[in-house]
Amino acid sequence: MSDHTIPYKIYLSETEIPSAWYNLRADMKNKPAPLLNPGTHQPMTAAELSGVFCDELIEQELDDTTPFFAIPEPIREYYRTYRPSPLVRAYHLEKALGTPAKIYYKFEGNNTSGSHKLNSAIAQAYYAKKQGLKGVTTETGAGQWGTALSMACSYFGLDCKVYMVKVSYEQKPFRREVMRTYGASVTPSPSMETAVGRKILAEHPGTTGSLGCAISEAVEVATSIPGYRYVLGSVLNQVLLHQSVIGLETKTALDKYGITPDIIIGCAGGGSNLGGLIAPFMGEKLRGEKDYRIIAVEPASCPSFTRGKYAYDFCDTGMVCPLAKMYTLGSGFIPAPNHVGGLRYHGMSSTLSQLYADGLMEAVSVPQTSVFEAAEYFARVEGILPAPESSHAIRVAIDEAVKCRESGEEKTIVFGLTGTGYFDMVAYEKFHDGKMSDYIPTDEELKASLDKLPVV
Repeated sequence: MSDHTIPYKIYLSETEIPSAWYNLRADMKNKPAPLLNPGTHQPMTAAELSGVFCDELIEQELDDTTPFFAIPEPIREYYRTYRPSPLVRAYHLEKALGTPAKIYYKFEGNNTSGSHKLNSAIAQAYYAKKQGLKGVTTETGAGQWGTALSMACSYFGLDCKVYMVKVSYEQKPFRREVMRTYGASVTPSPSMETAVGRKILAEHPGTTGSLGCAISEAVEVATSIPGYRYVLGSVLNQVLLHQSVIGLETKTALDKYGITPDIIIGCAGGGSNLGGLIAPFMGEKLRGEKDYRIIAVEPASCPSFTRGKYAYDFCDTGMVCPLAKMYTLGSGFIPAPNHVGGLRYHGMSSTLSQLYADGLMEAVSVPQTSVFEAAEYFARVEGILPAPESSHAIRVAIDEAVKCRESGEEKTIVFGLTGTGYFDMVAYEKFHDGKMSDYIPTDEELKASLDKLPVV
């Protein structure tokens, strides 16, 4: 198909919003390892998880065989307020790079939360309300998940308690205020409000926090207040399930114009965006129907895939959550206080970890200043100010397009633009003023953390 027949933005109709989420695990020959009880080292049962998570979400979390879960109509009704999201052909970027590659990005920033996180927040709030709960607790890094969940809880009439990684709480006050506008309470983590927060502060005075710390606090609060449950914005199987709407819409849009991608790229922190984007494509790969090159991009300051260990580890710094088998830097690893808040998690989704271990996808890590160079370049030529997290995918998409220019290959590249960066202007300011630095942990630092992995 000639280029002039493909529009800048491929829009789907409301009727093409997926009616079911796709469970990638159903097509995996090697299933992701189960969550383990940290005391017994036996697989966690639904009964054991029921004090932490909503009942129907537990069913989704533990189900490795059901390929599709119908999306309840109240969730689809909310989806219709901002979905389908556009698949955009980056004509201007292609021209600026002088590349024969064709570049597309799935833009998830067209909602008030500014990111893809709303896809799962709506689902989790719906199931909490359906169960008759009073409210939910959660953690948030850069603030996109907390913002999305505060919106969803407001819509369904739930209380929302957010523990925000301290460095992001201080760097991004406006993101915090959006959450409060929607009725959420926002606490910088680690805090003195919880036993685990006080313990972490005693052991790490002055720490800027991590997602692992915030998870510990949110879980403690959820399990100590009747009528509350904990919800998570990434990592878990249920979250990747909900985010599959991204990939399903992307594939429908590409199929509409007979386009087959060669390379699919997503940023990777805990796995929600990447897992959602690649889901149907990885499904085809697993079934032997098609092959794609899939690349996960993570920050060099928190390189779970590229420098972590594939092992069972705690999902949180306070060691109160179940053990998950994943690529991890150790639950005690406190990342540098850089500006990629949404990617500062010590581990990676068990589903994506299994796929990576099986050689079905690649991973690269990139330094922060290089990421912001790509973000600025993209903003100037495509007109969208990207979130720092998304800019990791932009960095590698540009690098792959340049390789095509050098080799003359006409590859088709698809990447996920997870959200906008309008609440990240402190980071952009530091980049423009030359005050941004790259931090890459040493082998000794990683070893000190990995040496403390639980023995399973």
